[in-house]
Amino acid sequence: MKSLQEIGIDYFKFKKDLRIETRDGKQWIYDPIRKKFLVMQAEEVVRQLLLNYLIQKKGYSPIHIKVEKGIKLNNTRKRYDILVYNKSIIPILLVECKAPGIPLNQTVVDQIARYNIVAKVPYLFLTNGQNNYCLKIDFEQKDYECLSEIPDYSTLIKESL
Repeated sequence: MKSLQEIGIDYFKFKKDLRIETRDGKQWIYDPIRKKFLVMQAEEVVRQLLLNYLIQKKGYSPIHIKVEKGIKLNNTRKRYDILVYNKSIIPILLVECKAPGIPLNQTVVDQIARYNIVAKVPYLFLTNGQNNYCLKIDFEQKDYECLSEIPDYSTLIKESL
């Protein structure tokens, strides 16, 4: 695996924007994309913090984001964490979220790469809330470049036209 370039993101700035409720002794977190409350788990908190970051800081359009949708890969059903589309409904960014403490190692890179066999997106983003990596895929060279930041939505839109 190539050495990945760490991207610093202060997710805690977006913690105030999370909607959390306690019901029947369990904590629930609201997903504004799926428009429902989900049992609060560490990976889900990372996903919701990232969504707030993408929408508020990077200008991503909520109507062009899908969360936890199924894909078929080698006759098995898998679920990606986040898929971002351009205005023509072409996928442009695929995100894999892990819980804090889960290392973003070659296994995770392989996982998102397998998903990208189906999605065929030019950008991949991996996060566990502590470590963040963005990869720009070069399909012709069958290689990738590590980016120093996740591109703004407007940049992804321009590149996808």
